[in-house]
Amino acid sequence: MNLRRVDLNLLGVFHAIYETRSVTLAAERFGITQPAMSNALARLRELCGDPLFVPTSNGMQPTPYALEIADTIAEALRDVQAVLGHRRTFDPAVDERLFRLHLNDTGQIFFLPPLLARLQQVAPAVRVEATTLPIDAIRDALAEGEIDFALGKLPKLGGRGVRSKVLFGERYEVLRRAGRGRDGERLTREAFLAARHAVVSSASGGHRVIEETLIKLRARIVLRVPNFTVIPTILQHADLLVIVPSRLARELARSHGLVAHPLPIEIPSFDVAMYWHERFHADPAIAWMRQQLLELYAEHERSAAGAVPESRSMSRGVDVL
Repeated sequence: MNLRRVDLNLLGVFHAIYETRSVTLAAERFGITQPAMSNALARLRELCGDPLFVPTSNGMQPTPYALEIADTIAEALRDVQAVLGHRRTFDPAVDERLFRLHLNDTGQIFFLPPLLARLQQVAPAVRVEATTLPIDAIRDALAEGEIDFALGKLPKLGGRGVRSKVLFGERYEVLRRAGRGRDGERLTREAFLAARHAVVSSASGGHRVIEETLIKLRARIVLRVPNFTVIPTILQHADLLVIVPSRLARELARSHGLVAHPLPIEIPSFDVAMYWHERFHADPAIAWMRQQLLELYAEHERSAAGAVPESRSMSRGVDVL
């Protein structure tokens, strides 16, 4: 028998007639007409080379061959139903799931502390692994399941099997060291352009607009560094200005005694989103973590409502295929 030519629906036909002993009742169970069921039985007889069921005064009675294969077919149908009907569950209270996230250095500073604090309360056995991938490797890593989520400013990542959801809107601020009697002063455009600047030139290029804008305005760039993590140490020893995302600016100002100012020049604001692959969209653990991220950073969005325009709030988050 060439299994590639077998219509597996015929196994259901066999089982329905075997249980009902009637072509008419089997057709009703399948939701098809009696002639269609008779046609299916004819195909099944041809496939098996046996009459399988013969009409009697007590209905369609199985042949010895039909009796021989009935239990095996019933068991096969149960197995198929169990496989197709099975949905793996996720219990955050006990499951030891490892979630792998793509985060750049800024994302690690902003996302990880509140996320880990939340997980400690609601999912104490869950583990997190943060990694920073080259920008052109993220899509394949999501598709292959090497990472579960990518978080950050990654507008070109959506589409082609990757879904996304905006977590919050973000803008830029200026960060500098404290002191010299200027902490409470407004940073003017003139003072900003006359100052010495440091810029972050990351490999991903996610914030390249900062350097491009400074170059266009002919600002004096005296330092380029590959990431944001070194910025606090530099500013504690040098009188420089650095443009950073506003949430990072406020966190570094709080934790390192720095001063954050509103940006006195025009640089477009942007969205920070989470990305995951369509392959894993229905996975219960992935769905659970999506909800945690949405709830967690919706709280941050509300707390920052005074600093981030309402038009860039969570309401902008939509699934993108």
